Amino acid sequence: MQNFWVRLIIFLVLNFGALGAGSYLMGAGPMSSWYQELVRAPWEPPGWVFGTAWTFIMICFSIFMASVYRSDKVNRQRIIVLYIIQLILNIFWNPVFFNWHMTVPALIVISCLLIVVFALFREGKIGETKPVALLLFPYILWLCIAISLNAYVVAMN
Repeated sequence: MQNFWVRLIIFLVLNFGALGAGSYLMGAGPMSSWYQELVRAPWEPPGWVFGTAWTFIMICFSIFMASVYRSDKVNRQRIIVLYIIQLILNIFWNPVFFNWHMTVPALIVISCLLIVVFALFREGKIGETKPVALLLFPYILWLCIAISLNAYVVAMN
C-alpha cells in the first residue's frame, strides 16, 4: 500500500506539472485578443470551469495511473509509453492552439489525445484494475467537450 501512495504522489506531480507546463506555454491563452475575437461555441463553459475540471481530471487520472501501474495484469511498458504520449499531447495542444493559432493542427492533436486516453482505458480495464478504469471517464468526457469547442472554432473562423 505504501508503494501506491508513492506512485500516486509521483503521478500527481507529473500530471499537475504537465498542466503547469501547458499553461505556461499558452501564454495569455483565453485572455489573448486573438482568442477573444474568435467566434466560439455557445456551449463554452465559463473560464473557472476549466481549472476545476482539469484539477478533478488529473486527480482521477493520477489514481488510475498509480493503481494500474502496480497491477501485474497490465503491460507496464505499454502503459508508460501511452502515458508519456498523453503528457506530450496534453502539453503540446496549448501552444499549437493559443500561441501559433493553428486550430486545425490543434484539433488533430486533441483528437489524438482522446485516442491515447481511450487506449489507456482499454489497457487499464483488465482484471482487478477494471473498476479503476472508470476514473478515466471524466478525462474522456472533457476531451470530447474540448474537441467540440476546438472543432467549432475551426468551422466558424
